[in-house]
Parts: sequence; C-alpha cells; structure tokens
Amino acid sequence: MSLVLTHARYQFLETVRVPIAVIGSAFFPAMAMLFFVVPFAGDNAVASTYATGSMVIFAVMSACLFTYGIGVAEDRAQPWDPYLRTLPAGPVPRFTGRIITVMGLTLIAIIPVLVIAAVLTEATVTVPQLLLGLGAILVGSLPFTLMGLSIGYTFSSKAAIVIAQVVFFPTAVGGGLLTGDPAYAPEFIKIVSPYLPTRGAVELVWAATTDFTPNPLALIMLAVWVVVFAALAVWAYRRDEGRRFT
Repeated sequence: MSLVLTHARYQFLETVRVPIAVIGSAFFPAMAMLFFVVPFAGDNAVASTYATGSMVIFAVMSACLFTYGIGVAEDRAQPWDPYLRTLPAGPVPRFTGRIITVMGLTLIAIIPVLVIAAVLTEATVTVPQLLLGLGAILVGSLPFTLMGLSIGYTFSSKAAIVIAQVVFFPTAVGGGLLTGDPAYAPEFIKIVSPYLPTRGAVELVWAATTDFTPNPLALIMLAVWVVVFAALAVWAYRRDEGRRFT
C-alpha cells in the first residue's frame, strides 16, 4: 500500500506541475454548463440537476481520457518510464497509483461545474445526496481511467491524441451526456446509451442526487466495461513491456 501511495503522490505532483493539464479537463465541461445548461435549463431545478450530473461525468471522462490516454503515451517515450519498469515492484502499484491520481484530478475537474450549478442554476442536492454523488463519480470514473490506460499503453503519443478525441465525443453524445433530462433524449440515444459506459456512470450520479431510477442494463454494462477495459489495460501494458524489454 505504501508503494501505491508513493506512486499516486508523485504522479499527482507530476500532473499538477503542468497546470494546463488540470485546467483543460475542467474547461470544456464548465463552458458547456455556461453556454448550454445555464441559459436553457438553469431556471428548472430538475432539469438543471440532471444536466449538472451529465456535465460532471463529461468532466470525468475528459480528465481520464486526456490525462492518461495521452499522458501515459508521452510517459512511455521518456527515459524514466523504462527505468521504473526495471524495479521489482511490478505493474500493480503503478496502475493503482494512476487510478487514485485520476480520482483526485477528477474531483478537481468537477469543481467549476459544481460552482456554476450552485451559483447560476436552480439545481439542488442535500448534503447526503452530494456525498453519495461524489462516491458515484469515483465509481463511474473507473471505466474511463482504464480506457485511458489502454489507449496510452497501446498507441504512441501522436496516435493517442487522435484516438482519445475520436472516442471522447461519440461516447459522450451516445451516452446522453449532452441531452440533459433523460426524459427528453432522442429515441436513438435511448436505444444506444444503455450499452455505453457513459450512461451507466451518469445514471449512478443521477440516482445518487435525484429520485431517478437507473436502468439495470446500463449498470450491468458499466460493470462489463470496467472488466473489459481492465483486461485491455493489462494486456496493453504487457504487450508494450514485451516489445520494448525482451
């Protein structure tokens, strides 16, 4: 556990020393809140609460994919990464440390969204709902963290930038993050979204902060995506290690 915390600490410090890496993850969700949620749903307590949950998951996915999808690929190109792999600790402390780090960065990334929701909209949650929502956010971040690791260990930094962008927007739109209130989502989104990890993640947040009843299929698929991306991340790590160190 001490190794895990050591890796998490240094990875967190390494990331926050480049402030734009943290600011960028929070910028787009905050702008989406200002330009789309505040003017169109800000005066409706229910709609703005749903929309805030969606923008929070939007921020989570942005932080995970771009921080680790691109960040890990860039780390692999540095001399420090091969050195770390020569150490006897193995991949588990590094993987777990990255997951803890991205959870911390995720909480930082959602702060602007929550501030905008509290100040400029009628969205409301109780303290217990807020705490449950934070727990749901951390659980919901797992598939995107593992997805980012899979991309980072599979592709070069130039390719990872493109892959992360290609994956990001279709997954966000298909999961219904940009439609706000789930009752008014287009029919196509209602059909596709339960199968995407974004939907399961946002439904966890909605269930924690409102009286929304999540779709069991969306939650099952969320768990499936966690397992799939965990397997892909481990495979990508071992594949990269086999190519460069054997």
